[in-house]
Parts: sequence; C-alpha cells; structure tokens
Amino acid sequence: MATIERVENQIAKVERFRVAFTQSGRDIRGDREVVGGYTGRFRKGAPDRMTVEGWKERRFRRLYPGFDAEVLLADGTYARGNMRLSSVRSSYEDRSRRNKWSLVRR
Repeated sequence: MATIERVENQIAKVERFRVAFTQSGRDIRGDREVVGGYTGRFRKGAPDRMTVEGWKERRFRRLYPGFDAEVLLADGTYARGNMRLSSVRSSYEDRSRRNKWSLVRR
C-alpha cells in the first residue's frame, strides 16, 4: 500500500499538476495509506482538453473511491471544475520559468 503523500507525488509526476486528497471536504494527512499507487495505472497524463472535474471523475474517483481530490494551481489555490487541464498545467510552467516552484512535494 502507498501513502497518500506518495500517491500525490505520483499524480504530480504523471499529470504535471499537484493534488490534495480530501474526504468530506477536509485535507487528509499524507502518512495515511491507500490501496495502490498511480504511476503504474497511467503512462501519460490526461489530455489537456479534459476539465478538472472530468479528470476527477475518469481517473481519480475510479481508483480511490471514498476520497476526493482538489487539483491545485501553482500558487496553491484550488482549480475550478470547469477549468481545462491545459490551464492548470500552464500555471506550473509559468512558475517554473522563474525557478520558484517544485511540482513534487518533498
């Protein structure tokens, strides 16, 4: 079993954006264990044209029933459900050009 922190980091590597696991609207501690990682399930990130809500429904909730996720923009704010993944990812690219942000938590 993988910890939530590890799965969040795996999602960041595959999808090129950060997420926070939630349950009943509250952030979950990173040391809690969940069944299965993310990396082996998807080789490539979801299409840029997919929305945040579409990603949650098609990828996240199917793998982690009982949990939800907040997709984070580079500044740490939550992405809205109708935002395209291309916009989420571009927020990280803008930050990385300035060398002030790491995609994966340490």
